[in-house]
Amino acid sequence: MQPFIHLHVHSQYSLLDGQADIKKLVDKAVKDGMPGMALTDHGNMFGIKEFANYAKKHNGKVDGKVKDLLRQADEAEAAGDSAAAADFRTKAGEEKSHYFKPILGCEMYVANKSLHDRNDKTDRGRHLIVLAKNQ
Repeated sequence: MQPFIHLHVHSQYSLLDGQADIKKLVDKAVKDGMPGMALTDHGNMFGIKEFANYAKKHNGKVDGKVKDLLRQADEAEAAGDSAAAADFRTKAGEEKSHYFKPILGCEMYVANKSLHDRNDKTDRGRHLIVLAKNQ
């Protein structure tokens, strides 16, 4: 199965539209094998810092495991056990697949005409998902 990355996720910061806790969202995505996820709350970015920090914390744990496995591989290689060293390096590669990519975004409102020029209450405009690509 190909990896899936959800690019439109709401958290508890999307009032009346989401109630999921950010930590639980990340934990569930990691558990389900997602390599990343985009947080796109409605009209705000209040959860972005919590999202990025929690993903960084998760990735720090993965980094620790990878470094430990590579250290064990170096020790096995120094002891002349190339088969064990290769096994540790393979495990380190598998562990790297558990990194989680937080994608920062927002579901923005785009007015049909302007913010102040509305015909009636049904003229709410459109939604636009905006994702950060890089700095």
